[in-house]
Amino acid sequence: MPSPFKLSCVLFDLDGTLVDTSADLIAALNTALQQYQFASVAAEGVKPYISYGAVAMIKHSVAASVSDELQAEILKAFLHYYQHNIATHSVLFPGMVETLNAIEALGLKWGVITNKRQRFTDPLMAALNLTHRAACIISGDTTPYSKPHPQPMLAGCLKAGVTAKDCVFIGDASHDIAAGRAADMKTLVATYGFLKPDDQPEHWGADHLVASPSHINDWIKAAICH
Repeated sequence: MPSPFKLSCVLFDLDGTLVDTSADLIAALNTALQQYQFASVAAEGVKPYISYGAVAMIKHSVAASVSDELQAEILKAFLHYYQHNIATHSVLFPGMVETLNAIEALGLKWGVITNKRQRFTDPLMAALNLTHRAACIISGDTTPYSKPHPQPMLAGCLKAGVTAKDCVFIGDASHDIAAGRAADMKTLVATYGFLKPDDQPEHWGADHLVASPSHINDWIKAAICH
């Protein structure tokens, strides 16, 4: 008989779940597009692709006929600008400050597991004064695999000193939920994040959908009362 769920750690995806990074990422994209004589793109059109990385954002924003070589040049310009403007506009989602405070007040740990590369993750976490508070920070290149593979999830648990089955992972993309499930964690979909119009998060197999950081708080309180 499986042991009962005893929440010990709350794990977050970074972009679109813990932090609204959209303004900085879209500024980097438009700077790179303009550098190569492409038109700027509207934020709302490209925001749903943020969770799938810079390459997906670029592919959505330029004509399909653009060569791979030119896309690679745009990507290089994008990442250069972004690395030097990592947290100009990025902020915790509304209510997330209170949610993190509540998690800590309950004596629970929290951490970040993201597909973002470490050279971007670490400066962003530091700029937001979160590094010292997180029990783990696992980036897309911390392990040989990225989400949806479970290895980053298990690496996060090892770093935080917790058991996967006693964790909940919160993310805004299907690969987040797949990774959490593969690691035997509880999973929540952050529907306030960067979802695409055709996403169907109710079919991703998550334990619950949360429409705001305060709803995460509600779920946690219910989980520890059971």
